[in-house]
Amino acid sequence: MSTVTFDTREFTRKLRDAGFDEKQAETVVRVLAESQEKLVTREHFDAKLEALELRLTIKLGSLIAAGIGIVAAILKLG
Repeated sequence: MSTVTFDTREFTRKLRDAGFDEKQAETVVRVLAESQEKLVTREHFDAKLEALELRLTIKLGSLIAAGIGIVAAILKLG
């Protein structure tokens, strides 16, 4: 999974130029950087979704096969 990166010094400078004091600017940059850690890329999300779809397809196929087997056994015994 890739991460989004940005120039923290440049961002801090832009915030200071906009009127933030040094402590405020650094806090905003730190909070933004920490929040980036929880983001996922579209590719990562799509890969996880595809894996989930495959698992569900296999489980559904197994249930259908088991159901057909049960029906066939009932018809043979009946």
